[in-house]
Amino acid sequence: MALPERTEDRREPFTRCLADVVRILGLDVAPEPEPGDRRTWERGARAALREACRRGVDLPEASFDALVKAAVHDPDPSFNRQFVEPALNAFGHRRVRSALLAYLRTGTDPERAGAARAWYWSALPLRLPLVRAENPDAAVQAERDDGSAVMAEWHEAALREFVSNEHLDVRRCILPGLVLRKSAYPPELHDLVDAAVATARSHPDDYIRHRVEHQVGD
Repeated sequence: MALPERTEDRREPFTRCLADVVRILGLDVAPEPEPGDRRTWERGARAALREACRRGVDLPEASFDALVKAAVHDPDPSFNRQFVEPALNAFGHRRVRSALLAYLRTGTDPERAGAARAWYWSALPLRLPLVRAENPDAAVQAERDDGSAVMAEWHEAALREFVSNEHLDVRRCILPGLVLRKSAYPPELHDLVDAAVATARSHPDDYIRHRVEHQVGD
């Protein structure tokens, strides 16, 4: 099932995040939208970022937080890849995944949901060779580190968040990437896996109830 739309309007926070990306990277687009023209400006800003990545760009250090934050706040679960992928190529899987894990653990509920949406793209291979960090050390690290060490931490944190956090968007966004096999966790977390499955199966939301059956069935 396709991920449902968010239950809260997150367009305004995303616009601010996107404006930061435009400013930091000096993209060829107005620095912020005119009143009443936000969606047109967003499309132009996204296109300018795609073009910069296609041509090649050296990303300054300040761009890392801006790109990850834009990915987390992006209301579209497909388009958020535009921000994750350049961050991965310039700064590496581990750093991106660690930043998303921090949002999951300490962010607001909308940020936790957004981090789960963005995590989906964090396994992408590095396919933008012309997108690199200005700092050569960061570029070398990006090539070396696949970020796999962070995955176990993410899976545990996501499991705990799904069980304990009743926010609908958080649960909807975490569930598709949630591992529900006990063999994937240490014994002390097996009861939590059972709790996650039971929570999802009895949830009033149709998407969550149908999604868990698909995952458990696999």
